[in-house]
Amino acid sequence: MTDPHLPVHPLDAAAALTLFPAPPRVLALGEPTHGSEVLLELRNDLFRDLVATADYRTIALETDCLNGLLVDDHVTTGAGDLDDVMARGFSHGWGASPANRELVRWLREVNRDRPADDLVRFAGFDGPLEMAAASSPRCALEPLHRFLAHHLGDDRMPCPVELLGELVGPDDRWTDPAAMYDPARSIGGSTDVARLRVIADDLVALLEAERPGLRSTSSGREVERAELRARSAVGLLRYHAAMATPAGDRLQRLCALRDAMMAAELLALAARGPVFVHAHNSHLQRTASTMSMGGPPFSWWGAGAVVASHLGTDYGHLAGAVGTVRAHGVDVPAPDTLEGLLHAVPTGRFLIDARSLSDATAGPPARVSPWFGYAPLDPAQLDTVDGVVFARDA
Repeated sequence: MTDPHLPVHPLDAAAALTLFPAPPRVLALGEPTHGSEVLLELRNDLFRDLVATADYRTIALETDCLNGLLVDDHVTTGAGDLDDVMARGFSHGWGASPANRELVRWLREVNRDRPADDLVRFAGFDGPLEMAAASSPRCALEPLHRFLAHHLGDDRMPCPVELLGELVGPDDRWTDPAAMYDPARSIGGSTDVARLRVIADDLVALLEAERPGLRSTSSGREVERAELRARSAVGLLRYHAAMATPAGDRLQRLCALRDAMMAAELLALAARGPVFVHAHNSHLQRTASTMSMGGPPFSWWGAGAVVASHLGTDYGHLAGAVGTVRAHGVDVPAPDTLEGLLHAVPTGRFLIDARSLSDATAGPPARVSPWFGYAPLDPAQLDTVDGVVFARDA
């Protein structure tokens, strides 16, 4: 490993966008660990600069796409109380994050005097699910049914809304955490779910067939949200069906389905305009993601890989890396590792062109983290990322 003077840059929009021939439609900032306020504050700073100096008007986070509508309503119209929005608008417990709260507060403030066609938007792009459970499809199916029935009439619906309620039943029968590891505990193999999947498909087909008329009789945002709920309904039902399948590659399939839902949301957001994305590196990298959940490792294509296959150079990935996560025993990296080289730079945070970093290193070994919650940057992947964002301490 060499010890070069690395060509680092301040972490701002100008430096980030010079890494690309043109600003990418989807600019993704990855993080190597969840829950670090330092990394979320870094994300906030970069997005503020992208809004001020470039055309990015949407931030998409790894949180429930349906709950995120509450946040988007708040930041664009002032609807709702901030405390309630933070409590109900984020999944994974991330509404408690001070940095996330500051982001929402700033979004509301920056939108107060902006014209309606230039508002800065918020989006969740994760499915309505956690790693240990998936939501009831009621949250997507019933609002979608109501929207279509209101505009097209009850006689055009594949079933009455009351039948939807009966087939869904109590929401808690969908969310049993034991179903993640025990297919027999999942509702996904029931006849109710089979019927709901057909109904959801019919609703999606009706939405697509009537899209021109719906665009003329309702707002673009209403149609956009109906399409979001349609994708979520189909994705959730597909995910529950996979949970009930006792196949050997079951966990791999669940991870792939989740990331496919994420990718669909990002592509829909990108169709609206440039979007800045923040999530774990494993969801954003162009190469296959790998995980082990109590058994042999398995791999699947993450959302970033899927989106990049659609957008090509219109997808950009800035991979996040850190020096230390002292609260979890991740101490100063060994100097012969990639993070060790970056940690030697006497700057708290910076950006570096991944190609320059690859050229400056001579095959450093991969860092091994003592904590499962931090995923070190793989030196072998440097040629698949556009830039590396480094923070000395997370």
